[in-house]
Amino acid sequence: MGAGKTTVAGLLGGLLGVEVRDTDLDIVAAEGREISEIFVDDGEAHFRALERAAVATALAEHDGVLALGGGAVLDPATRALLADHDVVFLRVGLTDAVRRVGLGTARPLLLGNVRARVKQLIDERTPVYESVARHSVDTDGRTPEEVAAEVAALLQEER
Repeated sequence: MGAGKTTVAGLLGGLLGVEVRDTDLDIVAAEGREISEIFVDDGEAHFRALERAAVATALAEHDGVLALGGGAVLDPATRALLADHDVVFLRVGLTDAVRRVGLGTARPLLLGNVRARVKQLIDERTPVYESVARHSVDTDGRTPEEVAAEVAALLQEER
């Protein structure tokens, strides 16, 4: 959350000359409502089921840059699907994450004390992200363009 996944994905797609897809946007389009509304109306478990399906569909249909929601890799089935893909973890520290997400009014997982909740999410999720990612790129104090350029260089080194 606040790492710049959507922004960096768009820039990376341009650098690599490929299409970009975002599973959060896929869910919003399919459901006709915002993610925060899905959380409030149907709960996190329902959203996570939609997310799992959206990631599976995108991986099957899309051959470009794919931005995943921050909680997508918490699902073991999704992690298994990602095993054969070049996954990049955009690492963000607590200070930058809180600054970027602001008060989190559109982020249902941030209700309450934003700083404490972001710290908890970072602490809980970082080991999972690291286990899935082939590369980790620090985003703190960097522009999205700098991050996208580093990701592009890492991916092109592999080829």
